[in-house]
Amino acid sequence: MARAEGSGGSGGSGGSTGGDVGGVGGVGPDSRSQPSWSPAPDLGPPTTLVLLRHGATALTAERRFSGVGDPELSAVGLGQVDAVARRLAAQGGIDAGHAGHAIDAVVASPLQRTVQTAQAVADAVGLPVELDPGFRETDFGLWDGHSFAEVRERWPAEHRAWLASTAVAPPGGESFDAVTERVLAARAALLERYARRTVLVVSHVTPIKTLIRDALGAPLEALYAMELSAASLSVLACYADGRGSMRLFNDTAHLTG
Repeated sequence: MARAEGSGGSGGSGGSTGGDVGGVGGVGPDSRSQPSWSPAPDLGPPTTLVLLRHGATALTAERRFSGVGDPELSAVGLGQVDAVARRLAAQGGIDAGHAGHAIDAVVASPLQRTVQTAQAVADAVGLPVELDPGFRETDFGLWDGHSFAEVRERWPAEHRAWLASTAVAPPGGESFDAVTERVLAARAALLERYARRTVLVVSHVTPIKTLIRDALGAPLEALYAMELSAASLSVLACYADGRGSMRLFNDTAHLTG
């Protein structure tokens, strides 16, 4: 999950053992017994969540924990955000290998890096930005701003305990279990408010991974096996019966074109 700001794996708030597959799964407890590709009644169109990780900050390149500390986008990040905004505006939404989806709403974590990212896209598609604290990054407490190596050296016992259990919080911070509860509550409210519509959610490594893991019905350990790049796009389809499917993951085509 997000641990240190970097490429997105569980090793950094973007990287390998500290914070970034396709598949199918569910988004609710009743969905686990039936795969989302199996025959089912026509439930109508799903609610589509387009998940956008914010652009890079200075901490991203240095692979440091970046939680509720509030760095702004770097010059690199601003360029990434401009690219993703142009992509979404040109497509009128996002094409995840299916029909294009026009964006109906833009929702963002209230931290500066996500607000900057969301505002660029919102301006490009002509929508306001709605702030939702449920989608903010993990509070890493005393570890915020430190590298993975620094944390391991200065807080060895706490670091080992944190790696061993998602119920353990960094000193003065928030556990991944608490983040999961917060993020899924925010998702539930979003699905109710925007049923069968398409919502761009601009967030961070931990919340995005949490949403993907839950949609796939994957174990918590799956959080440590995902890489999530800065300014990447992922797409989830959430159905009325609680099932979900992942239609796109960690797409950065707009950064390489």
